[in-house]
Amino acid sequence: MDAAHLDELVELEEHYWWHVAKRRLAGGLLARSAPPPGLLIEGGVGSCRNLLAFREAGYDVAGLDVMAEAVELAHQRGLYGVHQHDLCEPWPFEPNAARAVVLLDVIEHLAEPVEALRHAHHVLAPGGCVVLTVPAYQWLYGEWDRTLGHYRRYTAGLLRNQAQAAGLRVRLLKHWNAFTLPAAVAVRGVQRFRRNSQGAEFPRVSPWTNRMLLKCARVEQWLIDHGPVPCGLSLVGVLEK
Repeated sequence: MDAAHLDELVELEEHYWWHVAKRRLAGGLLARSAPPPGLLIEGGVGSCRNLLAFREAGYDVAGLDVMAEAVELAHQRGLYGVHQHDLCEPWPFEPNAARAVVLLDVIEHLAEPVEALRHAHHVLAPGGCVVLTVPAYQWLYGEWDRTLGHYRRYTAGLLRNQAQAAGLRVRLLKHWNAFTLPAAVAVRGVQRFRRNSQGAEFPRVSPWTNRMLLKCARVEQWLIDHGPVPCGLSLVGVLEK
C-alpha cells in the first residue's frame, strides 16, 4: 500500500460500507470465538480504525504494520502498542500471549502467508483464534489486485491448506460479500478490455446507497451466523490454536 492510499483509508474505514461491514463481521466473530478481555493483535493496521473499535470492545490491543506511516498514524491516535514489523518475520510478542489475532485482507499481500500464520499461532494462547478475511476467486484477479499489491486471491481449499500448514484448526470458513459479486464480475470483465483502468479506487456511493449496502451486509452476517453462504467476493475464517 502506498501512503496516498493510507490517507484515503482514514476516511473510508470510518464510514465506507465495506470497511464498516467487515469490522462488524470481525467483531461479531471475535465476540463468539475469543471474547475480551485479553490481548488482541492486528496485523496490517491500516488507518487503525479497527483497532480503536476492538479497544472499545474491551481488548488490550497491539498491532504490526510494515508501513512507517501507518505506525505513525497509530501513535497519533493513541495506539502506542503498534510497531513497524514484517509479518513474515517472528512477531515481537511472548509465546501464548494473545487472545486473538486479526488479519483483515492482509495475507494476500504476503509472499509467504504461511509464515505469518505460523507466527500468529506462536503468539496465540491455547484456544485463541485468528479472525481473517481474504479476497476470493483467483479468476477475478486483475488490475485492482495488482495495484493493491496482492499476490493472489483465495479459494476455500487454499486458505484451509495454509491454515493447517501453520498448525491452526479451521473453526469457520465461509464466503461473504455475495451481494456485490455480480457487479464485481462485470467490472473486472470491463477492466480486462480497458488499458486506462482506475486501479484500486473504491467506487464512490451516495449516503443512501452506503446505508443500503450496510443493511445488505447485516442480513448477510446473519446468514453467515446461521448457515452456509454459497458464494461471495471474499472469504472469512476463524482459525483456532
